[in-house]
Amino acid sequence: MSAFMKPHDAAGWATLLLAVIIILLGLPLVYMGAELAFLGGSLYYVACGLVVTAAGVLMAMGRPLGGLLYLGACAFTWLWALWEVGLDGWGLLPRVFGPTLLAVGVALCLPVLRRADHARATNVREVA
Repeated sequence: MSAFMKPHDAAGWATLLLAVIIILLGLPLVYMGAELAFLGGSLYYVACGLVVTAAGVLMAMGRPLGGLLYLGACAFTWLWALWEVGLDGWGLLPRVFGPTLLAVGVALCLPVLRRADHARATNVREVA
């Protein structure tokens, strides 16, 4: 039994593609965030990178928790950005635009993740 979801339609493939993109964005956040932290910078990037990477892996496994985890990371990013630059629109834009755009995609993928999770749970019960 594979740990990753097996897409059967376009929505499933789009969800898997989004999960891979999220993983590929989270890993550099961890690495470069660690470099920044060692130089005395913020730990935000390491923490957020770990959460985003875990969210992507869970989404690739077809778990709705991954989507919710990413949405939580996006909400935390908004709070961090508001704390850092206030209501300055030009200061907020580079900090929140990308994560928010991905969050819209993740929110649209939640029904697919719920179906995949339900199918996985049903298959596990049938095997047992």
